[in-house]
Amino acid sequence: MSKTVITSDKAPAAIGTYSQAIKAGNTVYMSGQIPLDPVSMELVEGFEAQTVQVFENLKAVAEAAGGSFKDIVKLNIFLTDLSHFAKVNEIMGRYFEQPYPARAAIGVAALPRGSLVEMDAILVLE
Repeated sequence: MSKTVITSDKAPAAIGTYSQAIKAGNTVYMSGQIPLDPVSMELVEGFEAQTVQVFENLKAVAEAAGGSFKDIVKLNIFLTDLSHFAKVNEIMGRYFEQPYPARAAIGVAALPRGSLVEMDAILVLE
């Protein structure tokens, strides 16, 4: 099975030794996205704005892979403060329709660049 690197200029460029996503067969493994503006590469301010930016970054990478949020089968959400979970659910409802993907929400001590939220995902393409 071959691996294909997926990149989008509508999402932040990789800032380390990783790819935005890797496609293997019909499965796409998306790297964690933090709320960096893809143009300025600066962190957006505020929890809601950060969460929206993360979803927009994931959306751009999913589209570059030839998919959409409907193709996400697993979503991992990392939060530095689990009290924000209700807000994440609310914002997630703007981006997803049933059937929703499987999901984990994990509390962590810190995230890159002081981000409040990070997400990664797995897509399966038709």
